[in-house]
Amino acid sequence: MVNMTNETKLLSIEGASAWASEYLGCKVTSSNIAYLIQYGRVNKHVTNGKVFVDITDLQDYYNANNRTKELEWKKRLGEDLIWELSFDDLKESERTKHVHRLHPYKGKFIPQLVEYFIDEHTDEHKREVYFNKGGILLDPFCGSGTTLVQANELGINAIGIDVSDFNTLISNVKVSKYILVDLYNEARKINQLLKQHAYDNGIVSFENELGEELSKYNDNYFPAPEYRYKVRRGEINEVEYGAEKEAQFNSVFTSLIEKHGIKIGQTKPSAFIDKWYVENIRQEIEIAYAHICSIDDENISNALKVILSRTIRSCRATTHFDLATLKEPVFYTYYCHKHGKICKPLFSITNWWSRYFRDTIGRLAQYDKLRTDTYQLCLTGDARTINILEKLAKTNPTLASLVANKKIDGIFSSPPYVGLIDYHEQHAYAYELFNMARNDEYEIGPLSNGQGARARAEYVKSISEVLKNCRKYLKPDFNVFLVANDKYDLYPEISKKSGMKIVNRYKRPVLNRTERDKGAYSETIFHLKDED
Repeated sequence: MVNMTNETKLLSIEGASAWASEYLGCKVTSSNIAYLIQYGRVNKHVTNGKVFVDITDLQDYYNANNRTKELEWKKRLGEDLIWELSFDDLKESERTKHVHRLHPYKGKFIPQLVEYFIDEHTDEHKREVYFNKGGILLDPFCGSGTTLVQANELGINAIGIDVSDFNTLISNVKVSKYILVDLYNEARKINQLLKQHAYDNGIVSFENELGEELSKYNDNYFPAPEYRYKVRRGEINEVEYGAEKEAQFNSVFTSLIEKHGIKIGQTKPSAFIDKWYVENIRQEIEIAYAHICSIDDENISNALKVILSRTIRSCRATTHFDLATLKEPVFYTYYCHKHGKICKPLFSITNWWSRYFRDTIGRLAQYDKLRTDTYQLCLTGDARTINILEKLAKTNPTLASLVANKKIDGIFSSPPYVGLIDYHEQHAYAYELFNMARNDEYEIGPLSNGQGARARAEYVKSISEVLKNCRKYLKPDFNVFLVANDKYDLYPEISKKSGMKIVNRYKRPVLNRTERDKGAYSETIFHLKDED
């Protein structure tokens, strides 16, 4: 629907969706337009109770954020940037399809990137097929299992290796098979236990009253989307206004804490769980985990562990904008610049558990329809020294036999970057709760080692050792694809030390990054083959 008012062309949300799809040459949904309105990217016009947007607003937004982005990024990063590998036409739900979103994980690549290189298509950039159905793929830095999942979808057997027990857990939960009704029943039992505990402890009545007070306060002082729109146009100083209103609401919050007798203190601040969760949540975590430990079916127990880990990650006592980089515990209401209003810490995991167990089962059901009858398994170990055949023989003899007889076709992996992430630390709560051994000392290129010359030299040595160890299990005419942001130009030396050569480079823009700094950024997919 188009409505002309005072020489301004207004479109309904549905009309704006159709117009933007044609203008950009890719699918723009009604939800995408609603997001722009909600977060003040474009102004909202209301006529006879219906919402409209101005075409000029949309053009200005897309010209600033989409049309010129490719040219700007190529100007900054080089003309060799392959924009098609940005997958910028995909919706967020496609980039995190089915089991890929079972658990947050820093540093994972999108499934479409894996798919592009291991499927059987060719195009102007990928001129050969490197992996075929029934073959075997290896990922020596398995992370959260993206390569294993996509290999299964494409009918390729796959082996992952990761130094982290928790990463191995996530990966294997994604590719395991379940009797979903049994998983649902166990998850629902935990849900009922949590609900009863929250009711008995008075958390339900406290949360209800706090929610009502917050809703009234935010409607009054942070009306959406008007507030966001004014902030973006400089009519409101967000920092000053947010701090003032945060302090103002704090007295209401404090009185409710006292009224309902809610305990938020820390008993053992040195322990992660005691430091980052209010008392009631600590109790709920213990209730849920005790039930999980009582389940005999290991697959179901492991899946529930991943759901619990995902749940408690969302319930840490921190701000919504610091979930990925914890600073100090936040036990009081605060101004949230992510949501543009006063937000609160959580006092129960019940709602998140309910949401996540249903989401997980739905994603597993979606994946069941796509999965093939192939083998995927992640092994815990140091990829520099692990004996793949020996480990496989103990856990999956059939896959071990396949590797022994056919050998592995190649590798698709994203090694850790130099001095960027401490992989164990990002899931510290899970290691503590599940009593998992931490292998921090075996991480390659951890954040704690920095990015200096010594750290870079150790990184080159370690990645080379991984490749040399893995090539013992590869076919002679193997293909290795490594995804890296090689800002220190280390991979030519790594390939040489590994007895391999770089035969091609594919440089792609990395869009949709979760960090607040979303400047132009690229990574390279290095294609390596045997030096001989």
